[in-house]
Amino acid sequence: MEYNYIKSLHLIFVITWFAGLFYIVRLFVYQIEAFHKPSPEKEILGKQFKIMAKRLWLIITWPSMILSLFFAFWLLYIRPFYISDAWMQVKLGFVVLLIVYHIKCHVIFKQLQRDVVKHSSNFMRLFNEGATIILFAVVFLVVLKNAVNWIYGVIGIVLFSILLMLGYKFYKRIREKNDSE
Repeated sequence: MEYNYIKSLHLIFVITWFAGLFYIVRLFVYQIEAFHKPSPEKEILGKQFKIMAKRLWLIITWPSMILSLFFAFWLLYIRPFYISDAWMQVKLGFVVLLIVYHIKCHVIFKQLQRDVVKHSSNFMRLFNEGATIILFAVVFLVVLKNAVNWIYGVIGIVLFSILLMLGYKFYKRIREKNDSE
């Protein structure tokens, strides 16, 4: 019974962590685009996006990551035999990638809070898909757990990534065409 409550809390905080990661990068896109606007629009939008990003990052995303990991460790403490399962080892690898992604987002967050823009809004749109790919990988691993299905899952993730990149290129062309008109 305890396991199901902890698992539920883990899932809730995983969901809010991903929501925060998806939205923070979207805010990065808006901050970068606002940075290139003329005054006073640049200052007004920049200030508002900084406030929004700070609240999202510090009040929702960081606590969600910490609580998600806390409940994950608790689950592994209750059922340590899962660590020997290959699917769990692969999942934990993706979790490490997600933590690296989170830390990279934190670096970008800190830069944008200081008005340091090192990436384009197009880069951020593409970067935003990193969390999506990790989410797909983890969900399929947890649900399927089977080695044969992993092969299909990895192929699916690669194909999904290619589709995301093609979709991004298509979207970029449409934006550039609309901007030039």
